[in-house]
This record gives sequence, C-alpha cells and structure tokens, in this order.
Amino acid sequence: MAIKIAMIGAGSIGFTRKLMHDILTVPELQDTTFVFMDISERNLEMVKQLCERDIQANKLPAKVVATLDQREAITDADYVISTIRQGGLEAFAFDIDIPLKYGVDQCVGDTICAGGIMYGQRTIPALLNICKDIREVAKPDALFLNYSNPMAMNTWACNQYGGVQTVGLCHGVQGAHWQIVRVIEHWAKGEGLIGKDESLHRRDVDVVAAGINHQTWFVKVQWRGMDMIPRLLEFFEAHPTYPQTEKVRIDVLRRFGYYSTESNGHLSEYLPWYRKRVDEIPQWIDLSSWINGETGGYLRVCTEGRNWFETDFPNWLEQDPPVISADQRSEEHGSYIIEALETGRTYRGHFNIVNQGNITNLPDGCVIEIPGYVDKNGINMPVIGDLSLACAATCSVSVRVQQMAMEAAVQGDVTLLKQAMLHDPLVGAVCNPEEVWQMTDEMLVAQAQWLPNYAEAEINAARERLAAHERNGTRVQLRETRGAARLDVKSVEEMAHNKAEARANAAAADKGKMTKETAH
Repeated sequence: MAIKIAMIGAGSIGFTRKLMHDILTVPELQDTTFVFMDISERNLEMVKQLCERDIQANKLPAKVVATLDQREAITDADYVISTIRQGGLEAFAFDIDIPLKYGVDQCVGDTICAGGIMYGQRTIPALLNICKDIREVAKPDALFLNYSNPMAMNTWACNQYGGVQTVGLCHGVQGAHWQIVRVIEHWAKGEGLIGKDESLHRRDVDVVAAGINHQTWFVKVQWRGMDMIPRLLEFFEAHPTYPQTEKVRIDVLRRFGYYSTESNGHLSEYLPWYRKRVDEIPQWIDLSSWINGETGGYLRVCTEGRNWFETDFPNWLEQDPPVISADQRSEEHGSYIIEALETGRTYRGHFNIVNQGNITNLPDGCVIEIPGYVDKNGINMPVIGDLSLACAATCSVSVRVQQMAMEAAVQGDVTLLKQAMLHDPLVGAVCNPEEVWQMTDEMLVAQAQWLPNYAEAEINAARERLAAHERNGTRVQLRETRGAARLDVKSVEEMAHNKAEARANAAAADKGKMTKETAH
C-alpha cells in the first residue's frame, strides 16, 4: 500500500528522522515515499543524507525526496505532517528575551504566555498556506497531522480557517502517564504488591486525560481495578525525586485534585501564581533539568542542539546506522494513526481535536485534548463530559486567550493581539495594561519579517508609538535582568566534553524525554 507522506519543516532532525523510522517499523508502510520540505537547503540536505542512509542500511524499499517547494511536496500526498518552527531560533529568542524585560519570565514560551502568543502570530499564516496547498493539490481527504506549537491555536486555525481536517499531536500525556506509573510502582513495592525488582509499564496503568493541550488533566487512573486518583497526591509526595522536580505540578494536584500532563516548567508559565515574583520563582523550580523551570530553558537546549548537529554532522554519517525495528518505535502518535487508518489495526491515543460536545463545560469549537480511537473508519472521539470546575476554569481562561490570539493572527488585528496578551494569566499577573501594550508593540516590530499577516502600516504605527514614548518620556520602565534562573548557552567546545549527551540532545524529538523519568 504505497503511500506518500509530505513532511513540512523536515530540517528538524529529531522529529523527521524519528517519525520516518516509526512509520517504517510497520511492514505495510515500508514502501512509503517521504517528501521532505524545508526552507533551509543545508538542513534539508543533512537530514536527507541521514535518512537515505538509514533506509539503505535496513534494506527497505522506502524512498526519500527532498524539495524546497512546499506545493511540490504536498502534491498527491496522503498525509501531511508539520514540524515547522516559523522564524526559527532567531524569532524564538525574541519570544523569550523581550517579555523578560517586562518581567515575564518564561521557561518554554511556545503555547500561551507572551512567547506562545507571538509564536502563533508567526505560525498560523504558514500553516494556513500549507492548508491551501493541501486543499488544492494533495489527495482528496488528506489528513494533516500537526506537531507545530502553539498546538491549540494552530490546530484551531487550520480546522476553522484552513478547511482541512487537522489533528494536533503532542507527547505530554505519554510523559506524564509514565510519571504516574512510576509513583504507583514506588508505592506498590513498598506495600509488597509487586516485587522489589519488578517494574510497571505504561500499559499496566489505565488513564483518561482531558483538557486542552499542555493543560490536560488525568481524570481517571486505574491499576488492578483500583481508582488511583484519590491517592495520587500521597504517591507523588512520597516519591524520591518528584517532590523536588515537580513542585508546581504537585502543588496544583494538592489544590485541584488532578495531575496535569505538562512539565513543571511548562505548567508554571500557564498559570498566574508561580512565576510572577522573581524572588519566589526559585522555590517552584529545579535546575537539575531545563524542563523543571529554567528561564528560557527550551531556547537554550534547542540552540545547543542545533549548533552541535551542524558541527558534528560528519560524525553522524560515520556512525553505524540504527536498526529500524518495532522495539525501537517511539511513542509519538503519528505513525500509529497512519498505521491504523491504512491497516485497520486499532490505536488509542490522546489527540488534539475540535470540541464538539466532547468536553461539555468547555466551549464548542475550541481545540481540546482527549483520548480517541483510530481504525479504518477514521478517528473517533468519545464524550468525556464535564471537567471539575477548577480544571475547567483554568482551561477556559487559556481557551479565550488562544481564541483571541488565533483570530488576531488570521485578521492581522493588533488590538486583538494586545487584548490576548492582556488576558494571558502570567502576563496579566506581572504587567499592567500599558506595559502589555508597549511589550506587544516591541515584539511586533522585532518580528515584523515573519508577520506577513500584519500590514506594513500596522508595524510602522507600532514603531512610531515606541519612538513617541521615548521622545515623551512615557516609556514604561524595563527590567535589566536575565530572569530568575537563566543558564548560559554552552559553546560547541563545552559540549564536546560530553559528546554523548550533546548528540542525544541534537537527535531528540522530545527534548524533555532526556531528563524525565519515562524509561520504557
């Protein structure tokens, strides 16, 4: 069943190579044609060389084609996968550095908060352009699988304005599921319910998570028929490492009664309580890993990974090619969805889809993350019902920020963009309205080259407003700060002291997995 898969943003080495490997572990999909597309010819050529070598070494019939032409890549595609980072690391740096001057201290900055909102302004026009090509030249009913953040805004825009069935895919549920497995395992060993040398697998613990991407809540957790939800706080507090690394998540569990899917650093920037006072941030984070709350941590590890890959690439080609086999398949949803649709083998995972009464106390039309089933009949999503009031309230605030930011990106509406910033939980906790207005103007001006959706006159008006504030002495006071917990980007020479770690960072599709206890 030869199919064609277009991978847009294929210069992203971690995702591209791993997703290709995952798909090729399925016997029926081993003659797939992959068309890699990226705007960086250099990155594209490096990834193509590695992937072609992997296919040849494993004696598979699959083919790789590389192109700089998006429309060519999508022509006759059965599936389109997006892993784009619009604006690259240069734009990402503005997402972190500019808000920091206004007191907004982010760990990741790719979902909501100031960085995530601006990321959406850059990414949504690019994704809508991909949707246009899918409508016009892909196979009829081609499925768009989106891995690009900000997940909820992007998936919402593609479904509402792109006219293409789009499913958003994230690995947050899997990572948190493993944490729940580990705390149950730790408790069960202490109770003598399993042997001291015995370990549990993710499949041993049944879960249902529901909410919105990166704010999804485990509403059901069962092991051996026992309801674990009432005991999760006790289990997490008794674990040997999580009380140090997951302080925010455990505090939210203590107050809400439900565990969140997202990492400590991520969750802390979606809420108004944990990163609003610089002197309090250190008590909620842990610097043993960037994902536990380091200021600008994701930007740092992405920068280090890209620098290492570009420097170390010749050595990658000299390494023995990996064996592509089922036991090396990752937990990323993409390959399993394609396998289920093509072969009929049922797959259950958690996906980002448009809410159509699935979560009854979140707005219809927004993008939610819930469990679903895939087979030859398509993607089938159940009704979850109501979230608890506290979980629903937290999600609802973010949903409205996402909606305003999504509409601002589609319409090129500066006022709506500023209102989205104003209503963001952490930005609103840190900044007054005038600070929000000036910060947004500064981000618009800095990122103008990646914002074709905003008219030149709007960008010039923002530039003039900033200049007028300087002339009139009405510029808000900026902070001279590196943030509460910022670490320096390592040089290639520094990374060379631990080449295995540097190479793992460069190759990681999910950089959080390098440091989470999610072994499987």
